Amino acid sequence: MTAPVEALLVVEDLRLAFGGVKAVDGLGFRVMDGDILSVIGPNGAGKTSAFNCISGFYKPTGGRITFLGQNVTGMRPSAMAARGISRTFQNLRLFGDLTVLDNVRAGMHLVIDQRFFDAILRTPRYRRGEDEATEKAHYWLDFVGVTANRGAQARNLPYGEQRRVEIARALARGPRLLLLDEPAAGLNHTEKNQLLGLLRCIGDLGIAVVLIEHDMGLVMEVSHRVVVLNFGREIAAGSPAEVRRDPAVVEAYLGAEEAS
Repeated sequence: MTAPVEALLVVEDLRLAFGGVKAVDGLGFRVMDGDILSVIGPNGAGKTSAFNCISGFYKPTGGRITFLGQNVTGMRPSAMAARGISRTFQNLRLFGDLTVLDNVRAGMHLVIDQRFFDAILRTPRYRRGEDEATEKAHYWLDFVGVTANRGAQARNLPYGEQRRVEIARALARGPRLLLLDEPAAGLNHTEKNQLLGLLRCIGDLGIAVVLIEHDMGLVMEVSHRVVVLNFGREIAAGSPAEVRRDPAVVEAYLGAEEAS
């Protein structure tokens, strides 16, 4: 008899309240290795609040988050990252004055074997760590398709390239789960198609992807499953085809998009 496959991430009855406002109200879903799960819903539906709970930026007021079989509810962002959860944000958070390469290298401080005195004394271990970080940074920049001068300041890159640098930095941490908050925002048609291919390549590596996204074409094309929120509550979940046909989704979200 085949043993059941354990979920990578389990979110159970997740709740987050700010005073009397329920930002997230009983959310639950599971994510397996290599899954691409989209979380959609109108503005203010609780999507980013849920992300902030999963990545440790907010402490939930109720529910449970299990990652790799361990209860991680309420852990700090650094602890979540160390366990293998990496994320990007809706607004770019690159270091504009640093080079493209150094932005990606900066994401690897949790996974490179270096200590304080190694950096001060420039020991062989420090130099090996720096060489490893540089090699991995180039690898992930190649992977996401950044072709710009990697010695240039990140602020000078076109917006779409900056988005890919941010994803490369998140991947360089070696995550098992990647949370992407509106990765297609501000991208043109060509860049969205490139993002679609990139997401599939990430999933092929076995890295699970959970994304918040308003671009319904991308969501329906790339997602294995979709969870729909409205006013902090899940109103539908299933395959893209199932969600597309759900009357509650059409009324709360998709229909509103088509009518606008």
